[in-house]
Amino acid sequence: MNQEMEYGASLKGHFLIAMPSLADPNFSQTVSYMCEHTSEGAVGLVINRVHPELTMGAVFKELVMESVPEVDRLPIHLGGPVHTGQIFILHGPPFGWEACRPLTNSLALSNSKDIMEMLAKGKGPDCFIFSLGCAGWGPGQLESEIKANTWLTCAASETILFETSVEKRWEEGVKLIGIDPRHLTDAAGHA
Repeated sequence: MNQEMEYGASLKGHFLIAMPSLADPNFSQTVSYMCEHTSEGAVGLVINRVHPELTMGAVFKELVMESVPEVDRLPIHLGGPVHTGQIFILHGPPFGWEACRPLTNSLALSNSKDIMEMLAKGKGPDCFIFSLGCAGWGPGQLESEIKANTWLTCAASETILFETSVEKRWEEGVKLIGIDPRHLTDAAGHA
């Protein structure tokens, strides 16, 4: 039996919400949007961490792309500890970019030059998260971590993705499950 079937279903299109007991500094109190989850492993983007200094303007300057001032000030998200030099853009429509991977009916992941050029001009998708790096798990790793009470999961909310402030995304993600974050404990329980 493969790991995906053992766990029950793919978490693609879901949030992965860190439990308070998760001490790994890469994931402590994070919310990740799951871009892929199969028996071969999983990939996600942390959506509630931003670079303390780096902005989109600095990235566009590095890529020698002219950009408009309103875009220059937008933050760069820290998508995770894997491929930290690679750009990942989680976005809503339109979806016709050169390297566009549909994730759901309303979300896709892209990283091609054409979408970056349009974003630099203040065009392209209205809703997006511009990240450096991603999070990755090997075969069975994520399932083991979930069984060890490291993560909560729930269907993703585009309101949390694109309208909720970065600082509130963990708390709002926990509330999405129906849990008061103040009552969430470090203690594991298994029935």
